[in-house]
Amino acid sequence: MDLRPGQVAVVTGAASGIGLALAARFAAEGLKVVLADVEEAALEKAAAGLRARGAEVHARVTDVGVREQVVALAESAYGTYGAVHVLCNNAGVGSGAEGRMWEHDPNDWRWAFAVNVWGVFHGIQAFLPRMIGSGQPGHVVNTSSGDGGIAPLPTASVYAVTKAAVVTMTESLYAHLRAEHARVGASVLFPGPHMLRTGLWESHRNRPDRYAKQRPRRTPYRSLDQWEAAMRAAGHEVRFTPAEEVADLVVDGVRADRFWLLPASEHSDARIRARARSMLERAAPSYLERFILD
Repeated sequence: MDLRPGQVAVVTGAASGIGLALAARFAAEGLKVVLADVEEAALEKAAAGLRARGAEVHARVTDVGVREQVVALAESAYGTYGAVHVLCNNAGVGSGAEGRMWEHDPNDWRWAFAVNVWGVFHGIQAFLPRMIGSGQPGHVVNTSSGDGGIAPLPTASVYAVTKAAVVTMTESLYAHLRAEHARVGASVLFPGPHMLRTGLWESHRNRPDRYAKQRPRRTPYRSLDQWEAAMRAAGHEVRFTPAEEVADLVVDGVRADRFWLLPASEHSDARIRARARSMLERAAPSYLERFILD
């Protein structure tokens, strides 16, 4: 779709990281932006920063895991601007699950699914009927991850499972939109090709009481900075992808109506080939061996 000044983009998880970069990039194209995030202070700061740069911004505190709040977000967006052209279901959390899967705290799964999977579905149901009904061009971008959508990361299995679900949900959404001959496109985003500095590692700061962990965390890393320092001290190279590069990828992909928003990467391509080869050969998933040996 063509992105034109005056159109409206809604971004969840917009107070920091990829979400904020997306909002800033859409604003730079002249779009009005609706920011949604569960963290009120950070959301207000993000909105103020964009307004200071000349953007037209509407911000609303939203827990995407709560259907009523996402419906209210849609009502607020349409009530403020009268239309929505781009929807980025970007909010996500790392649940902090530790140990083997049979040792996981069930609340780690409940919380991750509430935000990473149900949050995307809530966004689709709250916005898509009106986006389609308007007859105007539109686009939906759902944020997945290479750790789930390309090949699973067993050491972060809860997160990986939810992000794999986002891929299948978006594939289904794409097919349904085509069947309806809608003027709305769909894309699934794989940020990267390297790690990003987002708030994902510190997701626990916003964890609702209803999903409280039932046993203490055991990880020595309470933040991305701690993990990075430990990796560098051990002699490992740590590389990061700027969130602004991800936002550029999204804008280019929306313009081109591209389904797979996947940055070029030999590492990702190798993982895709290894997984596909394993399936076609009906063989054991050898691409997981390095995790099995850990």
